[in-house]
Amino acid sequence: MSLVELIAQADERGLAASGLACLDRCVPVLGGDDDLLRPLWARLAQGADWDGPLADARSALDAAPGEPGRPDRAASGEAVALARRMLDAVPGAYAGAEMREWADGCSVAALQVHRLLDTAPTGGGRSVAARREGRTDGMTPLVAAELRRQVRILELLSDKGAGPAGGLRQALDVSMEGRRVLRAVVSRRARGRG
Repeated sequence: MSLVELIAQADERGLAASGLACLDRCVPVLGGDDDLLRPLWARLAQGADWDGPLADARSALDAAPGEPGRPDRAASGEAVALARRMLDAVPGAYAGAEMREWADGCSVAALQVHRLLDTAPTGGGRSVAARREGRTDGMTPLVAAELRRQVRILELLSDKGAGPAGGLRQALDVSMEGRRVLRAVVSRRARGRG
């Protein structure tokens, strides 16, 4: 099943976790630490609203230059802007069409961030939209890995046998792995500029 189909079939909780996971993996380009979005994951697991932790995360990333929350200079300006838009667009409530639109937008933005930061030559000339629909020939390694993570997370969250907490915990683990990968990419770019 394609990523577009999985998003179309996801329930509201799955959409919230999918969007949050995409954003979480892109935190390194914003200069945020690995625990920046942890309170949002906790609120999602509890089924509670995430307005307070969301405001805290936004404040942390609005820190003055020189603070730990500043955008990473090694990330491209476009990648930083995409990640920031994901954070700025987080809906306050888990329900409704707004959550589906946000999760879908996060999926596209995360793939674009990975495409922008991938050092491998781009292949196939296909758009991010084509990748999400299942046309995956010629993908660069970083984009291919991000696409697999997005699909895996939605599959985990749709697995009724895993239970709500189990699927969410596994989704967080997949996202943490992706964040480590992107942080390494951003770090390599910084060393290359230094």
